[in-house]
Amino acid sequence: MAKPLDSAKKSKIRLIHLLPNLLTITAICAGLTAIRFGYEGSFETAVRLILVACVLDALDGRLARMLNQATALGAELDSLADFVNFGVAPALILHSWTLQDFPRAGWIAVLFYAICCVLRLARFNVSAQKEKSGMRSSYFVGVPSPAGAILVLFPMIVSFATTKSPLTPPEFVAFYICIIGFLMISRLRTYAFKNLAIDRANTKFFLLAGAILVAALLTYFWITLTVLTLGYVGVLIWGFWGASRSIRSGSRLP
Repeated sequence: MAKPLDSAKKSKIRLIHLLPNLLTITAICAGLTAIRFGYEGSFETAVRLILVACVLDALDGRLARMLNQATALGAELDSLADFVNFGVAPALILHSWTLQDFPRAGWIAVLFYAICCVLRLARFNVSAQKEKSGMRSSYFVGVPSPAGAILVLFPMIVSFATTKSPLTPPEFVAFYICIIGFLMISRLRTYAFKNLAIDRANTKFFLLAGAILVAALLTYFWITLTVLTLGYVGVLIWGFWGASRSIRSGSRLP
């Protein structure tokens, strides 16, 4: 009778260990619901839900590592969630926002972006396997899919910060979607902010800046998000310039 009891104990799992996967599933629900709100015309709510999915994506993996529950199932689920939330949902929201007036080429742009996202995720999964072998890097290759989702929604974010109506013609939006998709599969080196560290003496300034940022988001959400996105574009340009300089000097990137 002892063996069945032992096997029953081994088959149990603490509920808190399911939390990372629950966050991932919640992120998928946010992405799918964003598509629904997009086609209902509630575009601000749709974009907010994509941002919620970005936050949940940043939390689930870290929580899994903190709980020592990083599993192959969780990694596959996270990758599928990223494709839905950052590859499919943003493109369909943009399609419902302005690309329905540009049906053929606009849909090609949607497909192009989604395919670029899935290729980016596949490449990331391969690089993640290398990191497990000890080959860690301070850079991503190509724009990460959550950042790509925010960048591709940038025309909508700008419109919400100003007139709340489309400011750009659908032809430009279709072209812009393709540019962001290309950046995701490019060899552009982008900083991996998760590996950044600050000096302990500067912690108070970092916390103060975080508090100001939260206050700005609560007060002027779309304007602050516009500024943050432009800041990230500046980081991309800086990273591209730094990589080009390293190539010219003959040094290897980390």
